[in-house]
Amino acid sequence: MRLSIVLFLAVMIVWSALSVVKTRHESRKLFIALQEMENQRDAMNENWGRLQLEQATWGTHSRIEEFARDKLEMELPITEDINLVNF
Repeated sequence: MRLSIVLFLAVMIVWSALSVVKTRHESRKLFIALQEMENQRDAMNENWGRLQLEQATWGTHSRIEEFARDKLEMELPITEDINLVNF
């Protein structure tokens, strides 16, 4: 009887120790994954900032006017060609 209790306790101790090792290993893997995701988030935030700056630069009136003039060969109409519409 006493031997079976000691054997049961020994098995439980080994099982508990293996569970701790497994849990710590999983915890470390999850922490590494978290760090990788945080790095990806930081890189995406940096890229988002660059894209916002680029959009602000490309969307300025002077840039649009320059593009229309140079690439599309557009020009401002003369005063006689402008018609105002009143509602």
